[in-house]
Amino acid sequence: MDSKKRTCVKECKNTGVIGSNIISHCQSQENDSTSAGSSWYTQEPLYMQWKHQSCMSDCRYYCMIRREEERQLGGLSPVKYHGKWPFKRVSVFQEPLSAALSALNLLTHFIGWLSFFLQVNYRLPLRPQTKRTYYEYTGLWHIYAILSLNAWFWSTIFHTRDIDLTEKLDYSSAVAQLGYSLILTLLRTFNVKDEAGRVMFAAPILAFVTTHILYLNFYELDYGWNMKVCVAMGVVHIVAWTTWAVVTHHPSRFKVWIVIFGGALAMLLEVYDFPPYKGYADAHSLWHASTIPLTYLWWTFVRDDAEFRTSTLVKKVTQAE
Repeated sequence: MDSKKRTCVKECKNTGVIGSNIISHCQSQENDSTSAGSSWYTQEPLYMQWKHQSCMSDCRYYCMIRREEERQLGGLSPVKYHGKWPFKRVSVFQEPLSAALSALNLLTHFIGWLSFFLQVNYRLPLRPQTKRTYYEYTGLWHIYAILSLNAWFWSTIFHTRDIDLTEKLDYSSAVAQLGYSLILTLLRTFNVKDEAGRVMFAAPILAFVTTHILYLNFYELDYGWNMKVCVAMGVVHIVAWTTWAVVTHHPSRFKVWIVIFGGALAMLLEVYDFPPYKGYADAHSLWHASTIPLTYLWWTFVRDDAEFRTSTLVKKVTQAE
């Protein structure tokens, strides 16, 4: 934060006025909910804290906007403030485009999972004795859906209100979902069906992912290290599914190719960061947009895989009889 913005924030906290903006809950510096030692009756209401419209946060936001306008008039490009690009708020949404696209990803995953659930339980034949699905990976895909829904839920909340708690929940949920996806990828591409084999694949990845999440939450939220870990897991995803798509004769392998190619291009948006266009669309929000069609196509592949495996197993049972 440069000296001009620092001075602006200090004056804003003292006066509650910045330009034409009057911050009603910034009556005095002591009333800021972040002030140490303040009494409970001088702090802001909980709903104001949740909306993250404290004296300090609003002063930082409006001073950032004013400073960026000054830089723009001087022909300078946007810079990050407190590690974040200068986004323009819309109502209560701090990053409106990313929040909206995260919500659409959440909806897409829910629709995909619901269609998969209905297919394996009501449209495909069940095992006569146990009434369970023939598809060996049904339970694993259900867990994948739950973790995906959780990750995109917290992504929506985080892009709506960027505070320490929502940031950690977003990063932790994303890493958990990515780590589990890696486990599921290896189990499906290597066609691991027995419980002992699945545990051997899952145990080291679970241990690493758990350690990484604990590191982010209780030691240091290292953005650079977290990006490297996520990219590494993403590369293993791509290599595993690419190899599987090459050697398999699966009727829907072309969908895997599309998701692999699209996912690789989308990953570049996470690596290549650029300022938000018009204060709204940055590389991260475009990545959110790219994952929506890929998610829809991915769930259609999962349904195809369930149908293909069920058909194969039913034929084997019929032939054995």
